[in-house]
Amino acid sequence: MTLGGEHGRRAQAVWRRRRGLERALHDGPALRLSALSLRLGVLRAEVPAADGADAWRRGLDDCADEIAAALQELREVAGAIYPSLLEEAGLGPALRELVAATGARARVDAVDTRCGTAAEGAAYFAAAACLAAARDDPVDVGVRVEDDHLVLVLAGIDPGLRGTVCDEAEPLGGTVEVGGPGDGTATITARFPCA
Repeated sequence: MTLGGEHGRRAQAVWRRRRGLERALHDGPALRLSALSLRLGVLRAEVPAADGADAWRRGLDDCADEIAAALQELREVAGAIYPSLLEEAGLGPALRELVAATGARARVDAVDTRCGTAAEGAAYFAAAACLAAARDDPVDVGVRVEDDHLVLVLAGIDPGLRGTVCDEAEPLGGTVEVGGPGDGTATITARFPCA
């Protein structure tokens, strides 16, 4: 199933641009900074033993540290645009990496079927926002494909997060439902059209 109408095409284009920006950051400035860091390491090793050599080495080390910090910040920005693992391996691995990186109390059960940049990106960012809001509460995250839709199920979250999930699903023509158990938490099920 493809996203229908002008609205759906625009939503798809937004996700393609996000993925393109992530690639551009990775393939451009991130690679240049990595190469510069390696070159500084070589220069440090080539500093001859002489008066002031230790000061030069410390200066090169400081530059290398700054480059490493800038590279890490650049990777974080790229990941906030469109996580590279999402592109490379799919929604399940990207969500598992997110859980591990953030320390969220979540269990992820996801199929390996791919559903397209827009559906996977929207589902990822919906889940990420809900996991961030859940803090220490345990959450079950389920991902499956059903009738040409990527289905994201978030169990054990605040029902008030429905709007957050809608913000990601509705521009793609998706739907969001909220169900029990009624103990202050809910199960939110979102359907994202695969494209």
